[in-house]
Amino acid sequence: MAGRITQGTIDAVISGTDLVSLVGEYVSLVQRGSDWWGCCPFHQEKTPSFSVVPDKNMYYCFGCHKGGNAISFVMEMDKLSYPEAIVQLAKRAGIEVAYENGGSPENIKHDNTKEEIINLYERTASMFHYLLTQEPGGKFALDYIKGRGLTDETIAKFKLGYAPADRRWLKKFLRKKNFSDEFLAKTGLFSEKYPDIAFFSDRLMFTIFNRQGQAVAFGGRLLRGEGPKYLNSGDLIQYQKGSTLYAFNFARNAIRLQKKVIFCEGYMDCIAYHQSGLEYAVAPLGTALTEEQVKLVQNFVDTVLLSFDSDGAGQAATRKAILLCRRHGLLVKVIRLRGGKDPAEIMLNYGAKTLTDDVNAAILDSDYLFDVLSHEYPIDTPDGKTKAAQAFFPYIDALQTDIQKESCLDQLGQRFSISPEAVRRDFKNRSQVQSHAVKRPNGDTRQEALIRQSRRIVVTAELRAVLAVVADTNQFELMRAELSETDFENNLARKLFMILEECYRSGDMTFPSILNHCEDDALRQVITESVAAGEYTQDTIPQTVHDSIELIKRNSLGRQRNEIVNRIRALHPGAVEEQQQLQKLLEQKMTIDQKLQRKD
Repeated sequence: MAGRITQGTIDAVISGTDLVSLVGEYVSLVQRGSDWWGCCPFHQEKTPSFSVVPDKNMYYCFGCHKGGNAISFVMEMDKLSYPEAIVQLAKRAGIEVAYENGGSPENIKHDNTKEEIINLYERTASMFHYLLTQEPGGKFALDYIKGRGLTDETIAKFKLGYAPADRRWLKKFLRKKNFSDEFLAKTGLFSEKYPDIAFFSDRLMFTIFNRQGQAVAFGGRLLRGEGPKYLNSGDLIQYQKGSTLYAFNFARNAIRLQKKVIFCEGYMDCIAYHQSGLEYAVAPLGTALTEEQVKLVQNFVDTVLLSFDSDGAGQAATRKAILLCRRHGLLVKVIRLRGGKDPAEIMLNYGAKTLTDDVNAAILDSDYLFDVLSHEYPIDTPDGKTKAAQAFFPYIDALQTDIQKESCLDQLGQRFSISPEAVRRDFKNRSQVQSHAVKRPNGDTRQEALIRQSRRIVVTAELRAVLAVVADTNQFELMRAELSETDFENNLARKLFMILEECYRSGDMTFPSILNHCEDDALRQVITESVAAGEYTQDTIPQTVHDSIELIKRNSLGRQRNEIVNRIRALHPGAVEEQQQLQKLLEQKMTIDQKLQRKD
């Protein structure tokens, strides 16, 4: 029978996860006092407003107002369900997942399938690597990559391999290992039309890893015969190429330390950079650079270096990448390899130092664009100057500050011998036609409208009182002794009080436990924002709670009195029974009046 994950497992996962270390895999964090700060991974920003509070095991962004614990962070970043996130974090922390009533994890069968496919890819990658390095059939492929200058260490590190020429071999081999045809059909390793035929055959194989270093996909290069030069795995349950970067698992630490990244053309280019000591290189996977791929690195880097081919397709890819990275507020430079050769050839023929020198000599993206446009258009003619300027305007649009825009407009005029006034006039006229943001009727952009909507929550005195208790849970015994949930008029305050009561009875009043019991997104946002802002100090909380309890009790008594008065007014005491009811209500009103007088 399917079982839910036990609360004990959930609590162990939250307390056993180093949140700073976990978030640090996605965001570059800097410690300020006891908390850690960085740019938010959930929205684009230049000034860090995202904080991790280790002693509360929580994160919060003061910009977009998202917050939570380790589970919600992984759910958001890796697009996982709640159970999937728990299982992933449990595996990371070495915690065994337990299920209620001894049940089985059937409710996360989707995740099991994903894990099983990843395990198969891990085994297949090792098998391909063995066929490349140990079997005669793969020797020609091994000779090729060694001829390109790759060392044994690099070949092993990147788990390069060889897929056999017999396209039926892989299916037969895996059947012998007890893999079912039904399961293998989901893996992407075989042709959809001809399920016994392997997708990759007689190719040099590049293993593609996820950020955890697990094999999740392949790229295959043809070295002989007819067919497309490269074949790449399509999107799969465990792999989406548009949001994955080749070698990111190897490059992540270097990217953090260097605060820069090299985006290069393909597998061999990326590997050559790594072998040359430039370990902050990554590559898109058979597609143009995507926004999701830029987001993977933008919180770690200040500078992006582009290393695409110098041919027409490479230049087009470079120009698109420049605009994309600039729109994310990143400084961009373009690497020009001497002789127009690829990184692997530079490394092989000239050595790692020459490749490093070429990287260090990278030029600003604006200078690159000026050079390209100068060759693309006849800038010695008015028509050529006009077209070149218009082709440069999208770059200026992508810049994030007015100072950058002004400086580039000046450069444009100087490089193409156009008066500054004419450049600005044409740019302004063009800009008026463009709409750079989706506007709401009140003038807000879409992002601003969403933030306004999220800020409609009113923090009343009642809610503020219970939030103070969240900041110092030692105060809850006093609050629960004096109040019950019926004393709260504010719905969110009542919910939070009941959550605290549940946590109190379970013996776990920690902040992660409180958040874990909170199913209301609006309330969760208020809690995380309040705690992250440090709104309550330990010195002031006891008095705040005491005063708030008295206020809530008084307001509750006032509401009870009003209700009694309304019931008295509704009575028509003719019968004895109604006279008795009136007497009881008057006594209740007198008791409440006495309590209110004492409070005065």
